Amino acid sequence: MAQLDQAKAWGRRMAPSLEEIESLALDAYASLPPEFRALSGEIRFHVADFPDDEVVEAMNLESPFDILGLFEGRPVAAMAVSSTGEMPNRILLYRRPILDYWAEHEESLGTLVAHVLIHEIGHHFGLSDDDMEALEAQAD
Repeated sequence: MAQLDQAKAWGRRMAPSLEEIESLALDAYASLPPEFRALSGEIRFHVADFPDDEVVEAMNLESPFDILGLFEGRPVAAMAVSSTGEMPNRILLYRRPILDYWAEHEESLGTLVAHVLIHEIGHHFGLSDDDMEALEAQAD
């Protein structure tokens, strides 16, 4: 009976919106250790259905489904030098590729969004995969 109720509940659900994916990202970010968040400086989150054509071309992607997220910002080494007119760091999350990946793997959507978020920040700042795994464990 419980399985039937769960199936009925899924029958009424819609795919998560851009705002719901952003909310998952904000929750994941808030659960990270303060010292990790400090690495990012002021950061914004932006969720789009797909990367724009310039990102697809610049990264030589075969498909816009080939990227789940992207960190745009200033490298840590460059942060000591001030610059005017610069936008804050931001993480772009791509809803449709994330949902496609989620549908094909056995992890919760929140866990997946946290993974993408941590890896985008981590790779940008040169963290090892072990460092990022430890951060993901703290975010669970």
